[in-house]
Amino acid sequence: MGQVVRLQELGNDMVQVTMEDRAARNTFSEDLIKGIVAAFAHIKNTPSYKVVILTGYENYFCCGGTKEELFRIYKGEISFNDLGFFRLPLECEVPVISAMQGHGIGGGFIFGLYADFTILGRENIYTTNFMKYGFTPGMGGTLMAPLRLGATLGNEMLFSAENYRGGELKERGVPLKVVPKAEVLKEAIGLAKQLAEKPRLSLATLKAHLTAGIKAKLPAIIEEELKMHAITFHQPEVAERIEALFGN
Repeated sequence: MGQVVRLQELGNDMVQVTMEDRAARNTFSEDLIKGIVAAFAHIKNTPSYKVVILTGYENYFCCGGTKEELFRIYKGEISFNDLGFFRLPLECEVPVISAMQGHGIGGGFIFGLYADFTILGRENIYTTNFMKYGFTPGMGGTLMAPLRLGATLGNEMLFSAENYRGGELKERGVPLKVVPKAEVLKEAIGLAKQLAEKPRLSLATLKAHLTAGIKAKLPAIIEEELKMHAITFHQPEVAERIEALFGN
């Protein structure tokens, strides 16, 4: 799993995946991606696990693409879909809980929304900030943000690319649990314990049913997002914005 992603068994067939790339502040570094892939591979090969908790460290849950990755996409060397790890919480056989104890930024926030349950911290920042860089959203965000947050708020976040505190999202009626950031992991463990009381086969069967619609829609959504990227990502202004925003 590497040093930046830790897997910890919590007992009662629960497992916690902690992302802690301090050097990259939990952006999509090569080490973080490799660690996430390895963690979910281990979970897939461990049939005793019933519930997964996905969390970050201190003020960071997950913070999206690195400057280098965004420039590589700008140059046409890779696409957002090449970072295919973001689907792992959805593809995991058993329920996944995103315990967003810290900020969820851009693709990092979308990554967390692929979990079956998401718990937000009241004080933290959550944003789908793709358009702030001048390009349209990716990673299936145009499906997952409206689906998880509600169509009106999800679309607003995608268009505006503004920062929203968890408390503000709660006031706006987001259908996710929002608690003080210090209580996020505790809430996640409490929920995991409730789920772990059920038979694994039943949990996996229900998840397969409830996620079937998302899995069916996602390939076409990502294809359309990549078409939009072909139009929007290679504008000179995008390179200028990447440089300026990462410089701040």
